[in-house]
Amino acid sequence: MSLLCVRVKKAKLQGPPDKFNTYVTLKVQNVKSTTVAVRGDQPCWEQDFMFEISQLDLGLIVEVWNKGLIWDTLVGTVWIALKAIHQSDEEGPGEWSTLEAEVVMKHDEICGTKNPTPHKILLDTRFELPFDIPEEEARYWTRKLEQINSLGDAEYSFQEEVQKKPLPSAASQCSFEDADSAVDDRDSDYRSETSNSIPPPYHTTAQPNASVHQFTVPSRLQQQGVLRESCADSLQNYDLDYQEHVAISPADSSRYGSSCNVSQGSSHLSELDHSHESAHGSGQEDDHQEGEPNHSYHSSGSYQKDGQAWLREQEEPHGEGEEEKVCETEEKCADHSAAKLPLELEKPKDVDAGAQVSYHGDNEPPPFPPARAHWIRAISKVRLRLQEGQDEADPSKPPWLKGGPAGGLYGIDSMPDLRKKKPIPLVSDLSLVQSRKAGITSAMATRTSLKDEELKSHVYKKTLQALIYPISCTTPHNFEVWTATTPTYCYECEGLLWGIARQGMRCGECGVKCHEKCQDLLNADCLQRAAEKSSKHGAEDRTQNFIMAMKDRMKIRERNKPEIFDLIRDVFCESKLTHAQQMKTVKQSVLDGTSKWSAKITITVVCAQGLQAKDKTGSSDPYVTVQVGKTKKRTKTIFGNLNPVWEEKFYFECHNSSDRIKVRVWDEDDDIKSRVKQRLKRESDDFLGQTIIEVRTLSGEMDVWYNLEKRTDKSAVSGAIRLQISVEIKGEEKVAPYHIQYTCLHENLFHHLTDVQGNGVVKIPDAKGDDAWKVYFDETAQEIVDEFAMRYGIESIYQAMTHFACLSSKYMCPGVPAVMSTLLANINAYYAHTTASTNVSASDRFAASNFGKERFVKLLDQLHNSLRIDLSMYRNNFPASSRERLQDLKSTVDLLTSITFFRMKVQELQSPPRASQVVKDCVKACLNSTYEYIFNNCHELYSREYQTDPNKNQDLPPEEQGPSIRNLDFWPKLITLIVSIIEEDKNSYTPVLNQFPQELAVGKISAEVMWSLFAQDMKYAMEEHEKHRLCKSADYMNLHFKVKWLYNEYVRDLPAFKGKVPEYPAWFEQFVMQWLDENEDVSLEFLHGALERDKKDGFQQTSEHALFSCSVVDVFTQLNQSFEIIKKLECPDPVIVAHYNRRFAKTIGKVLMQYADILSKSFESYCSKEKLPCILMNNIQQLRVQLEKMFEAMGGKELDAEASDHLKELQVKLNNVLDELSAVFGNSFQTRIDECVKQMSDILCQVKGTGNVAANARNTAAQDADNVLRPLMDFLDGNLTLFATVCEKTVLKRVLKELWRVVMNTMEKLIVLPPLTDHTGTQLIFSAAKELGHLSKLKDHMVREETRSLTPKQCAVLDLALDTIKQYFHAGGNGLKKTFLEKSPDLQSLRYALSLYTQTTDTLIKTFVQTQTAQVHDGKGIRFTANEDVLPDKGSGVDDPVGEVSIQIDLYTHPGTGEHKVTVKVVAANDLKWQTSGMFRPFVEITMIGPHQSDKKRKFTTKSKSNNWAPKYNETFHFILGNEDGPDAYELQVCVKDYCFAREDRVLGIAVMQLRDIADKGSCACWCPLGRRIHMDETGLTVLRILSQRTNDEVAREFVKLKSESRSTEEGT
Repeated sequence: MSLLCVRVKKAKLQGPPDKFNTYVTLKVQNVKSTTVAVRGDQPCWEQDFMFEISQLDLGLIVEVWNKGLIWDTLVGTVWIALKAIHQSDEEGPGEWSTLEAEVVMKHDEICGTKNPTPHKILLDTRFELPFDIPEEEARYWTRKLEQINSLGDAEYSFQEEVQKKPLPSAASQCSFEDADSAVDDRDSDYRSETSNSIPPPYHTTAQPNASVHQFTVPSRLQQQGVLRESCADSLQNYDLDYQEHVAISPADSSRYGSSCNVSQGSSHLSELDHSHESAHGSGQEDDHQEGEPNHSYHSSGSYQKDGQAWLREQEEPHGEGEEEKVCETEEKCADHSAAKLPLELEKPKDVDAGAQVSYHGDNEPPPFPPARAHWIRAISKVRLRLQEGQDEADPSKPPWLKGGPAGGLYGIDSMPDLRKKKPIPLVSDLSLVQSRKAGITSAMATRTSLKDEELKSHVYKKTLQALIYPISCTTPHNFEVWTATTPTYCYECEGLLWGIARQGMRCGECGVKCHEKCQDLLNADCLQRAAEKSSKHGAEDRTQNFIMAMKDRMKIRERNKPEIFDLIRDVFCESKLTHAQQMKTVKQSVLDGTSKWSAKITITVVCAQGLQAKDKTGSSDPYVTVQVGKTKKRTKTIFGNLNPVWEEKFYFECHNSSDRIKVRVWDEDDDIKSRVKQRLKRESDDFLGQTIIEVRTLSGEMDVWYNLEKRTDKSAVSGAIRLQISVEIKGEEKVAPYHIQYTCLHENLFHHLTDVQGNGVVKIPDAKGDDAWKVYFDETAQEIVDEFAMRYGIESIYQAMTHFACLSSKYMCPGVPAVMSTLLANINAYYAHTTASTNVSASDRFAASNFGKERFVKLLDQLHNSLRIDLSMYRNNFPASSRERLQDLKSTVDLLTSITFFRMKVQELQSPPRASQVVKDCVKACLNSTYEYIFNNCHELYSREYQTDPNKNQDLPPEEQGPSIRNLDFWPKLITLIVSIIEEDKNSYTPVLNQFPQELAVGKISAEVMWSLFAQDMKYAMEEHEKHRLCKSADYMNLHFKVKWLYNEYVRDLPAFKGKVPEYPAWFEQFVMQWLDENEDVSLEFLHGALERDKKDGFQQTSEHALFSCSVVDVFTQLNQSFEIIKKLECPDPVIVAHYNRRFAKTIGKVLMQYADILSKSFESYCSKEKLPCILMNNIQQLRVQLEKMFEAMGGKELDAEASDHLKELQVKLNNVLDELSAVFGNSFQTRIDECVKQMSDILCQVKGTGNVAANARNTAAQDADNVLRPLMDFLDGNLTLFATVCEKTVLKRVLKELWRVVMNTMEKLIVLPPLTDHTGTQLIFSAAKELGHLSKLKDHMVREETRSLTPKQCAVLDLALDTIKQYFHAGGNGLKKTFLEKSPDLQSLRYALSLYTQTTDTLIKTFVQTQTAQVHDGKGIRFTANEDVLPDKGSGVDDPVGEVSIQIDLYTHPGTGEHKVTVKVVAANDLKWQTSGMFRPFVEITMIGPHQSDKKRKFTTKSKSNNWAPKYNETFHFILGNEDGPDAYELQVCVKDYCFAREDRVLGIAVMQLRDIADKGSCACWCPLGRRIHMDETGLTVLRILSQRTNDEVAREFVKLKSESRSTEEGT
């Protein structure tokens, strides 16, 4: 860490001088510092600044700004690289740098400047090593110093135990770690320019770079001069509270910037006695006496939290002898520095500022290097303090006397004592109240006048003098109208009195003459004046008369108002005897004052500001005349300046205490008009203003600003004039100015009334009206201060500011903030509300304040910081339970607002911290510490406030009182406490702090801060719990509900959180998922239980109206309860809701499917029961209904896609289950329906007659249909009535559909298309073949019942019966829809079969050929070639052929008749697959299949070839087709057989060739793969079955036989 010293010396600016009012800002490492503004083109600042530098790769940015009316403009910038700055301990002459217009940026950092301007600035920059003594010696002194510091501080005996702990990088600002709330000059840009901050000691490891560590440095002159005198002077004001601390120890350094409230850079040490400050002239920045080194012995800051201090100490053990030795050295040092104190006091005031004052005289060098001297001085000071105690001061030196050119200004006391020993616990209803000191203790409140006995003694006399013969009671003048016969001048305004035109007034008693308008301004006592005048003129008798009158007046006064004099005596602690003597003396001095009084007056006319412009140029040429009595003197003229500086000194002698000093400012005019004016009047120049000072109001040395007043109503006057007046009254040569005396009186009076009489409580006077703020005490005390002020010319605003300073020390007392707020508001109004006649800015008016600009600004700065600290603990300081304190809280905020107003309107700072923001920060800081407190003491507070059962043992071990991973008990308690805090803020504090309704709602801020802090802790805790999961998921869910409630109740609608998705659901997501996992197991368990109970009860309907049993209700009740819990979480995060819904959808799926599975498995066993199957199907349907409801409850269309898909899929699955159950249920009726249909069939067989039913016989057909249907209807009637009452509507429809299907299929199978035999299809083929062979023994087969066929009449009856069944199942709209029935494939199939009965054999065969296109090998594998010699590629799409046949087909159509002729040449067979032990004689059989073939040759066979598996035939055959149909109605069936003698030929394979495939070609050669059998679809099978019943039709029989053939069994397989 390096120390950068910068001295801003002066500048040369190009342009007219009146254009510039410039100041300089320095910026380095985020720290900014600013000089004062100086007018002119060659401004001279001569101000020092110091910065701590931790990074040498940066640069120093120097900006020169020109102050403007609205905004400031940049004159230019200089950038100096820190690496280029040399190291030196001595101040240098500086270097001129050219200001440049633009900066060069790199990586968002300034790295240089460009574009030079004509302006230049002189800067002296250097790095100073913190101490230039050798390392070893420095260590030695440090150790000794710490040893001294730690003497006797038993209160902090734990320092050894923590001394090895590391120091945090920055000192904590306060116990609740809120940097902004601490008093660390963070807003130092809004503070007085003379902020007197302490630099960090040399062993500080790290410091934050904030303006808190930016400090101005006195010049070498002041370091060597002023430092010395202030060292001793500061002893009397040393800010050490002896009642609490015996000595300063490192552990106690919390007072200098650690635990409680203040950073160490906060202008903290009141021992500097800020009365040394100078507010005016060139010494403004230079008079800060000891800026830094004296304080570097303080510990480098400590960090306090939870009552522990973390200290950094560098202490080594050492022996006793060594200690004695060091003490000797210290004593020498102390004597040495003390001996030099008079040097400063004796130094003449106008000594040249550049003169070097050394330690031993001008020729001797200092005995130590400066840094070492600083160390020695610091150590001496501490030792002296420890030895002599805080009350000892330097009696030889009056406390009001200052060194330096501005010696007449009065000090302000130091920084408040903001430390506490421990962090204060939460008050309100949550903890015990810990009392706080009432105000800015010792710091601003250490009123030096309380201990300055000499000053008090003098003020005591002066107060008695003012009160025994008060101005308010003086004899008024006896004025009469008077005409001057010779030119005479008014005593008050010096205007002409002459003749009738300018008549005046004259007092008959004392003879004073004045204008009528001036008579009220005369306040000199007529009696006193008359006595004076008479004694001068020798009229002793008359004089004696007047004196007697005055004596009487004083006696009456003493008799009527004894309480006043008693109070004065008590205030100044005088004995009755002394008081009586003093009263005599004072009375005599009042009488003598008229004749024996004399004084030497020295008046320095320093400067003026804000004068009126009287010349046409917009300026004036002012000079000043000063008149005392008859003596008049004038200054030189300053041309063209409204803020002139004269610095001229005049000497007067005055022998009349009622005389007045008349100071008038004039604008010199030297033109004809002025000369003419001079002939007519005594004045040729324009009047710019005057101030008339009563000589009696002067005392000691004064540096005072006076506002310029009008002379007549017509005068246009503005501005103020600064005078330095030194008065040596005979007998009172060494006294303080009256303003100091007044301060002494007011402070002592305040101290007496408050601390002595009131036990520390401020008594608020009961005053009403506009001027109530000017009433500071009760009647008696108020009269004392008012009379003193009136007598000695103390302005009322000075009185107000003095009282404000006094109240600052008691600002925490009840009622005081309201008084202070009103007081400051009126002070603000006085300075800020400038009158129309003046053009002086508020800040200039304030700068002219006699109270001292810096003093008041510093007072407000420190008060502001203290208020911030107190507001940062508003729960402690302003408990909600006290209505009075709540009112004080409101007033405190008003006071803070007034301070902000002061900074803005009076100081005219650009942007001071907004009061609302400051209060907001304080509230946040308090809430931070409140939260920390309730978090750390949660168990105890909760037990105390909310534990209802006193017997319940609440003594938990400490480690279990905080948050634990073993349980969650801590968090609900914390939430309860948080709610109590928010409620208190909302209900108690928000109505009080209502000054900023838009910006500050305490309740809302409370909720926001509490939630933010709680959220951090909660999130971390949940992360820990997630790792271990030691608690039940239900506990986590309960906590989740509490957190949700807290958020929704207090946080959701806050501006910071509105519309945002909160984080808290994410903290609990894993636990909710865990709960859902567990819940699934519970649901499944519950399901089994419910089903078991239901089964035991026999699946009873839950009620007469409900058609389902209770297990469905139970299952969904449980699922709905589970979902309700998830829903009640009201999770605002859609992503997390989606996760929950997905997980829960899986649970629903699992539970419902398990339910359905269990029912499905046992369903068949219940089908024989009457109602049970329906109830079980109703259950499944009810699952679907409830699932739909749950789907809607979970969000319906808004539901997460994945969860939605899951539930939709589940719905489909349940639908399928219902379908399956319906099918099983329908099939269970198959046997009984079979019986009914067989009976129908039998009845139908009885129906005789042809198909052409006559009209009169229609009724018989209907009658027959009814008869046929009777068995079926009897069965259906009973069942369908039952189903209609027992089944849900949906289930009923499904059952009806299944019954319809069963009935239709059964009728088709048993009536329309009955089986040909009871045997297999192979036997059918054999029997058909045998029929064709006319084997006699099988003739009986023809007449068996299975082979019958329906007659047309029976078909008609069946058709009517179908209509009846259809209407029955439609049931007038209550059953199945007609459209469904019509389109039902089962009905279609039946109808189709019936229709086929009425068709001819040719039509049926044609239908077969046209529909059956894939009879062998799915119709694939036939390969066409150009001719039979070319062997084509192997057929594709054919699996396992048993051989191939090569044929050539030619199709010829006769052009005339249209007859078709087909020529087929069987070329060869190939790859025949056949095993036989005997002779193998394959031949090929070719059959033409199609309509109209009964009278034509339909079949040809080739010769057989012996034992040849690839025989060649080359035989040609001719088929004649009619012209009724085209080739697409015909097909060629090729069959390869093995010829057997005396038994049936065996079939090797079959191929079918559709003629439509070659119709376009006309002819083709092709290879046909052989298949094992013919394949056909339902249509083909139906045709075959119908034709199989036409046993009398040879074509039909042959067709059936052909299509029924299949490959014979081979030998050996």
